[in-house]
Amino acid sequence: MRVAIVHDWLTGMRGGERVLECMLRLHPSAEIFTLLHVPGSVSPLIEDRPIHTSPLQQVPFAAQRYRYLLPFFPRAVEALDLAGFELVISSSHCVAKGARVPAGVPHLCYCHTPMRYLWDQHGEYFGPGRAGRLARVAMAVSAPGLRAWDVESSARVHRFVATSRHVQARISRHWGRESSVVHPPVDVERFGPAAEREDYYLMVGAAAPYKRFDLAAEAFRELDRKLVVVDRAAGRGASSRAAGRGASSRAARSTLPPNVEILRSVTDEEMPQLLARARALVLPGIEDFGIAVVEALASGTPVVALGRGGVLDTVRPLDGGDGGYDGGPPTGVFFERPTAEALVEAIARLESHRFDPSALVAAARPFGVERFLAELSAEVDALFAAARAR
Repeated sequence: MRVAIVHDWLTGMRGGERVLECMLRLHPSAEIFTLLHVPGSVSPLIEDRPIHTSPLQQVPFAAQRYRYLLPFFPRAVEALDLAGFELVISSSHCVAKGARVPAGVPHLCYCHTPMRYLWDQHGEYFGPGRAGRLARVAMAVSAPGLRAWDVESSARVHRFVATSRHVQARISRHWGRESSVVHPPVDVERFGPAAEREDYYLMVGAAAPYKRFDLAAEAFRELDRKLVVVDRAAGRGASSRAAGRGASSRAARSTLPPNVEILRSVTDEEMPQLLARARALVLPGIEDFGIAVVEALASGTPVVALGRGGVLDTVRPLDGGDGGYDGGPPTGVFFERPTAEALVEAIARLESHRFDPSALVAAARPFGVERFLAELSAEVDALFAAARAR
């Protein structure tokens, strides 16, 4: 069976690209279609597949400034030629789900999220102080048309699969579509508890406004604790401009408290020890799922997080509430208000409790790679069963 996988862009290895790797394990002969590709920016498993790009690949400096081309993304993804394929899977957090699929070809969308910057997190990206005046004006002009296309193109998908209950609710709210949930794959076997823990907290992720690095920095300004921030935007394939943009660069240009350190060159091999030795992983923003959360739990490290979004599927909070599991030992602490004061108070509650590393590791196991492969394969089978029934 000829399989096409449509992925928004290939410019670095982050959570979406880890999911793509697993999709390629499930369909080893699949071909990849994407808006643009920076050669060498992703893993050999992805680089070794046939990669087809959109007309945006020919735009000068597109690899460094592709986010400025957002108004052109819909037409570019619709230009991808998917003729001759028998199954299309889109891995979408932007426009991949809007690819035009030939009549009669089943299309499954694995949705990481509807576009945050168009919908409920628009203010996080384009509110006062979040973007330049020109960017805000351009988005105000283009957003209505982009939203209309986003809704219209969602009707082209035959079956939606969401990364979490949070994303499932957003798919329903913005597109009026039902979806099932298959949590992203996490290579939990790479992680494990360390013999000794060090005196620092850890925050991990590509620099983006919704990560709320600013809130974490403000909280740790009031704490006699060290915060280490791993900026994954500065990893393999990230341009110097991309590595220096976003929330962490804004903080770096201001006066950071001396107890906050930003790391921009952490390798995949170094991450397990960083996670295992941390006192806790800090998540001050709303994550769609949060792969780093499961990696932390697999390392025996608890999580302190804003109690919204994907963490509701993965973390059992110390004080009860809407966590990902019924019963069982706690694996972290939630705070309910996105303020520095609430985060400071949550860290105090976390430090008053002794978490069982073995219970945290056990809580991470259900999110492994083999589980993802089995569940996504079942979703593809259900897609074809529905197609036969039509």
